[in-house]
Amino acid sequence: MKTIFIAGHARFPSGMAAKSVYETLTITAEIDKKYGVIVNAGCTLATLHGREFVQQLLRGHSLQDGIEQPMEELKKYYLGKAGNALASALNDLYKQYKLKGSD
Repeated sequence: MKTIFIAGHARFPSGMAAKSVYETLTITAEIDKKYGVIVNAGCTLATLHGREFVQQLLRGHSLQDGIEQPMEELKKYYLGKAGNALASALNDLYKQYKLKGSD
């Protein structure tokens, strides 16, 4: 297998629709093992549109280069209530990648 699957987790802010379905916000990513590139991503936002937006935003970024660029884009282009939770989940995903995925 040439990819790995990693998840990052964070708490939803109160009042989010997805909070009634999921305990935590999760970002998942399928990552190319050799180059660290996110080839596919998903998250537990309530709307399909929100999930697709996050997927498009993350796809193509190499975690070998850190998460500064996708984090900056997330903060610039995602203006929903879950922005801080998404940023925390992305940070957690990156930590998991550094611990387990970059071997």
